[in-house]
This record gives sequence, structure tokens and C-alpha cells, in this order.
Amino acid sequence: MVARRPPQRPRAPGAPLDEPAEFQEAVESLRAARPRPEAAVEEAPAPQRLAPYAVALTADVNAGPDDLADAAAELDGETPAASGRFVLLYDPAGHEAWEGTFRVVTFVRAGLEPELAGDPLLPGVGWAWLSEALDAHGARHLAAGGTVTRVTSEGFGTMAGRPITAEVEVRASWTPEGTRLGSHLEAWCDLLCTAAGLPMPTPDVVSLPGRRGRR
Repeated sequence: MVARRPPQRPRAPGAPLDEPAEFQEAVESLRAARPRPEAAVEEAPAPQRLAPYAVALTADVNAGPDDLADAAAELDGETPAASGRFVLLYDPAGHEAWEGTFRVVTFVRAGLEPELAGDPLLPGVGWAWLSEALDAHGARHLAAGGTVTRVTSEGFGTMAGRPITAEVEVRASWTPEGTRLGSHLEAWCDLLCTAAGLPMPTPDVVSLPGRRGRR
């Protein structure tokens, strides 16, 4: 369930005062979702220029797996092991690139061990986390696309003493089928938890050892 609602969701410029019933149904299905308890989900200000109607959610995962307890203990309390954003766009007129009236746009970022950043399997595994989660939740969709990015940071000069850090970022969007979209949010939260190093509920999902929270 979404933990908190803002007082009022901003409208996109030029959008009618009344939200279409189809969009309202989709938003309520997101609010009724039951994501994993490790993912703290909240509503956030929605983008106002991408579509006539939009709703945005953010989520953090602050707990890592037991075998990463030492790394998790180094977190400052304000830096989650993984964080992300889930945005639902709606255009009643439809959108050719979306192949529908709805579009889900997501972003996930999580820390990992620097040596894993060079693993050639990482991008494919990162994308598999999402596709397997969507399939596991029966979240029917089409026109999915996205990127998996590895980011490594190493200090030089006066910052040479800082430890090397690495992150993985998964950016993805897809067109959901229907208006009952709770399963899509639940699948995305599974992706977020997997990126944080927590085991996936489905045993056949590939995981990478050694992920850690961002510092």
C-alpha cells in the first residue's frame, strides 16, 4: 500500500479539472497495491509536461541481505540501499510511441561492489530482474524498453583517499494493459529490492552477489 498521499496532485498545464475515470481507476489500483514490506513507497509530485495526467511514486529500500550487514551498517541512515521512482503517464488521446493511453516510466539506482561494475553479465541480469518481476506478478505489458547503466566513481588528487564506489541504474518504461496496475507497482518494488541485494520471491531469477548500499 502507498504509505502517504500528497494533499493534491498537480495537474499538467491545460489538463481538465476532472480526471478521467480510467485514470482514476489506475491511480486507485496503485494505491491498493501490496508491495514488499522492505520497499517504503510514497506519492511524490508528478511531472507536469510529459502527459495530460500523471502520478508519481518514490520508494527506498533501507535493509540489505544478511550477508551484506557490514556494508549496510556503514550507511548513514539517510542513504538507502536502493531508491527509485515510478511514474504513470496517461493521455486519453493515446500516444503512437506508447502503443496505448498509459505509460509507466521507472528509474532504480542501487550501490554495488566496484568489482561487479565490470561484469559483462550485469546489464543483462539487471534487465532480467525487471522482466522476471513483471512476469511473476502477471503484469501484462507491451513496448518495453530501457537501459542498464554501470557507474563507477574513483577519486584523484585531494580526493584520492576516497574509496572507489559503484552503482547500477535501471531505467525502463512500458505500456501496461488495462487499468489495474497494482501488479506493475509490486513488480517494480521487487526490482528495487533485488537491486538492493534482497532475494527475489521467484527462485529462478538470476542474482549477483556482493551488492551494497550507496555510500
